[in-house]
Amino acid sequence: MKVGIMGIGTYIPENYMTAEEIAEKSGIPVDVIKEKFGVIKKPIPGPEDTTSYMGIQAALKAIKDAEISPEEIDLVIWNGGQHKDYPNWLAGLKVANDIGAVNAWSFDMEAMCGSMMAGMEVAKSMMIANEDINTVLLVSGYRNGDLIDYRVKETSFMFDLGAGGAAMVLRKDYNRNIILSTAFKGDGSFAEDCVIEVGGSKKWPMEKEDVKRMHFVVRDIENFKEKLKEKTMPNFYYVIDRSLEKAELTRKDINYLAILHFKRSAHLGVLEELGLKEEQSTYLEEYGHMGQNDQILSIELGLKTGKIKEGDNIVMVGAGLGFVWAAAVVKWGEANK
Repeated sequence: MKVGIMGIGTYIPENYMTAEEIAEKSGIPVDVIKEKFGVIKKPIPGPEDTTSYMGIQAALKAIKDAEISPEEIDLVIWNGGQHKDYPNWLAGLKVANDIGAVNAWSFDMEAMCGSMMAGMEVAKSMMIANEDINTVLLVSGYRNGDLIDYRVKETSFMFDLGAGGAAMVLRKDYNRNIILSTAFKGDGSFAEDCVIEVGGSKKWPMEKEDVKRMHFVVRDIENFKEKLKEKTMPNFYYVIDRSLEKAELTRKDINYLAILHFKRSAHLGVLEELGLKEEQSTYLEEYGHMGQNDQILSIELGLKTGKIKEGDNIVMVGAGLGFVWAAAVVKWGEANK
């Protein structure tokens, strides 16, 4: 059974933080922000840009792109950030209500920055297993940049965090933009290395001074860096290669890489390792890292610039803090009958 992508959409807030502003807040030289961190500017939320609002705006665009009505959606899966409008709250039901998906039920799930690929796998599996689920909306809003303190140097790898929304409409037996495969790998040894130490059940009730501590920290930076160095890229390539293998493809078959934003040298290193040219991907230096939205944004920009063409094999890849690595292979355009 084939499951295809009918439509995609993104929402980018109007407000931006520039490299110069990041440098001023962090004390890191602006040329380092631009060249090493790879951020010229990044979107930040405005007064109306709650997590769900950004997802709703992206969802409306995806529905328009799919040329369907909201009533055709059977299931809405929220795969956006856990940092939502309210704690302990289902954002997906808010999205379903506000877009008019009156026939849909919903649930929230997250695999951090691997969530879009995880959502694709979950949606595909549920459509195969349930005859009454034919059209699924994946929707994400992300503003984890709220949880960054630019004075905490140990979390400088997160200074690229931006804000935005992304959405994807999937349909069973749709013969275009077919999801060929997905692959995942997890490592829970990272689970408590980079966390927000207050606001959860481990530090409750909150005290007045905890408000100033509502930001990410790295508990043992040297150990964290060593584990990242040892495990990150091998696991990155593992999920890429495994997803290609499941699709009966190889690295040589990749036409476009929709990859999350991370430091410039890492981006170029991945392209080199995979034997790809820079024009076979999009470096999100004017957006920063918008979590699970990056891959959809990359595809949208790739289509707009002509980097993605009919018949191309797209590999989507990301990694989520905690850590989970995720990849998906999509055959863009009309599938063989």
